[in-house]
Parts: sequence; C-alpha cells; structure tokens
Amino acid sequence: MASLVAIQGTTPKLDPLQLASKEERLIALLREMKRVLIAYSGGTDSAYLAWAAKQALGDEAIAITADSPSIPESHKRDAVDFAKGHGIVHEMIPTNEFENPAYVANNPDRCFHCKDELFRVMDQIAADRGFEHIVYGVNTDDLGDYRPGQSAAKIHQVKAPLVDAGLSKAEIRELSLRASLETWDRPAAACLSSRIPYGTQVTPERIRVVEEGEEALKVLGFRQFRVRYHDNLVRIEIAPEELEKALDLRFASKVTSIFKGLGFHYVTLDLEGYRQGSLNSVLSDMAKVDSSLS
Repeated sequence: MASLVAIQGTTPKLDPLQLASKEERLIALLREMKRVLIAYSGGTDSAYLAWAAKQALGDEAIAITADSPSIPESHKRDAVDFAKGHGIVHEMIPTNEFENPAYVANNPDRCFHCKDELFRVMDQIAADRGFEHIVYGVNTDDLGDYRPGQSAAKIHQVKAPLVDAGLSKAEIRELSLRASLETWDRPAAACLSSRIPYGTQVTPERIRVVEEGEEALKVLGFRQFRVRYHDNLVRIEIAPEELEKALDLRFASKVTSIFKGLGFHYVTLDLEGYRQGSLNSVLSDMAKVDSSLS
C-alpha cells in the first residue's frame, strides 16, 4: 500500500512503530469509555475517530452528525456513505443554531455557539440513552489555532481522544490510509458559515449561495478551495497548486457566469490562494482571546 509520505512528498516521515502505538492507545482509551457518542462530520479526523470507536466498542459507539444548513449536503451524503460502508451506527440530528441571535450575528465566537448547540443536543441524547461520554475529532495540530468550539467542548465535558493519544493531522491521515479509509486524503473542510466575514450575519440564504458556488467549483475539477462571501463581491480561494488552472481565461469566463448567476456583482480570484482560516486574519489579538469562555 502506498504511504502518505510517498504520495504527498512534503509530509515528514512517520515512525510506523510510533503510529501503531498511538493507535493502540486510542483504541484503549475508547474501550475504557464503554459507550460513546461521536460528533461526526465525515471529515478525515472525525471519520477516523468513528472508525476507531467502532473497532473498540462495536455498536456501543454511535456517530452523530448535525443536520444543519451550515453543513453542505454533499458532506452529509459522504458522512452517511462512510458510516454505512464501515458498519458504523450513525444518526443525523437537527440542530438549531440559526435560531440563536448570537450565532447569526457572526461575531468571532460564532463557532462556540455552533458547537454549544451540537453538544447540547448530544448531551440530551446521552442522558436519554445512558451514554456517559461524548467525543469529538480535534487533533494535536488544532490546539494552537483560534477555535472557539474547543471552549464549548470543555464546558460540555466533551473528550478529545485523538489529542489524548497524541495524534497529529498527518498521523491521522497515515493511519486512515493504512486502514483503507477513503477519507484519508479528504481536503480540509469547515462549515459554510466560515465563508462569511465576521460581523456579516449568517443566514440560510447566504449559506445556500456559498454552497452552490462551491459545488460548481467541484464540478469544474478543483479539489481545495473556498468561496468567501463579501456582500455583492465573491472572493474565490484556490489551493496554490491549482492556481495555474484557475488563472486560465476560459476558467474566468465560466466562473464569472456561474457566480453572477448566483447574484454577485463582482467575481474575484484571490491571488494568495486558499489558506485555512483566512478570515481570522482580520481579528485583533484582543478578539482572539476569549477570556470569558476560558
């Protein structure tokens, strides 16, 4: 089987023995919990965690996916297909973060209110069914980033077994590849609300426009990208390794037609390319420190 190192080239070499040890640690941690609910989006991290929980606990591990307008329908379908393909017990549950004015306001703590709603619903499921533990797929690389959702996890006492096992993103991808999980090289993903700048209200209508635009880019053959919503202007981020294709005039014509059809007056391509959390760059240091939730 090909390795992540061989395929991606730039990934640091990973120690097979250390990888195996960390996976064993993860399985042991999950087995100790006896019954778990997994916050499961279908991305690389949560899919690997759900698979590991299945290995450890069988049907006593249930993957829970939020049925929210902020999650692309294609991602929900992928989450369903992965769980079904690997025999993981899976449920979609409605969440109501769009009914929360603090979420809709889209301040820098928006992610807190989203995760708070998800974990609130999962807390109720756990109480109703006698589950003592809820887990989610944060990894060691996530700990240094600005992620208000981690504060919600602490408040709801949601555990992070991937962190406890010392697993990084690259290690999770490698272990997923070794387990023949189709999610091993899935591009980084985030909810659609993350495409809208802080201070601009998030609404189902704006989310729908972003989703349609990103699905169109996927059809055009792009792999890693973001559609950033700026009122009448759309800013398209394409991964640096795919930018050459995006700079083609034929692409410009197609994309201009697509996004003007979605209601944008101006269509722009960000020459800096895709970078994770680019909208966080406007935050001041003060805004990043959420002392009230720590």
